[in-house]
Amino acid sequence: MSMKLARWRDRLTQQEDLNFLLTNRVPRLALTRFMGWYSRIDSPALTRLSVAVWRLFTDLDLSEAEPPARGYRSLRDVFTRRLKPGRRPVDPALAALVSPCDAIVGAFGPVTRGMALQAKGMDYRIAELFGDAARAAPYLDGSYLTLRLTSAMYHRFHAPADLRIQRVTHIAGDTWNVNPIALKRVERLFCRNVRAAVECALPDGTPIALVPVAAILVASLRLHALDLTLRPDHPGPHRFELGHDHARGEEMGWFEQGSTIIVFLPPGVKLSPALRTGSRLRMGEAIAHLPSADGDE
Repeated sequence: MSMKLARWRDRLTQQEDLNFLLTNRVPRLALTRFMGWYSRIDSPALTRLSVAVWRLFTDLDLSEAEPPARGYRSLRDVFTRRLKPGRRPVDPALAALVSPCDAIVGAFGPVTRGMALQAKGMDYRIAELFGDAARAAPYLDGSYLTLRLTSAMYHRFHAPADLRIQRVTHIAGDTWNVNPIALKRVERLFCRNVRAAVECALPDGTPIALVPVAAILVASLRLHALDLTLRPDHPGPHRFELGHDHARGEEMGWFEQGSTIIVFLPPGVKLSPALRTGSRLRMGEAIAHLPSADGDE
């Protein structure tokens, strides 16, 4: 991308009112359904053109990706691309919980009075996010970490530890943008959007939950444990009782564009002191440590 285009793009994205208008004050669900259809069009030429336009607005880098044997024939192929082997090493410390995805660190910290922070001055009840107070109960005195995937990032997500998926609850909703501009303006945004509460347990029974949240242009979530892609118009069922095991670092599924994953941890599991709001993480980097890593009982 030329420097001139990069400056133009940066000026556009920094105009908060315009950014919010263009990405939220539009028919969000209709545009999201259109994008789902468009991204599946099988046309290498259209895909190349779309990627060229995409690169005008993002820093899309496909150099780490392992292209399909047939090449990129649709935007969906690009969104859901795999990486070349070895590109995301997993932290070797067995007591470390690792980032499930490439992401920008958003809000993080303790769950206080049943609330988590969306953005400065904007919080939400985690019971509403989970859709059930009982499902949220293990994390009431625990902690949370918001991981935002931009549209240009690697969109697959992985198990942060050896775990068993016990339950998945798919919750219908809207498709507000989840960028920082919208998070500062739309109250309870995560609780309004399409999402899935993925409840898991570590081998010793310690609970951990991942809540992937959809956004405008992306509301489809693939979960290998279900062998199913959850879409906004998924007719049901919306709650799945499972017993599916994943090894640490194993792929769990993908988004069909950028979005957000919120990680919830119970009391006693400590977030990494190295976390910084706005910093970038790669899948496999440590985000938290089990009590044994700190000498706790």
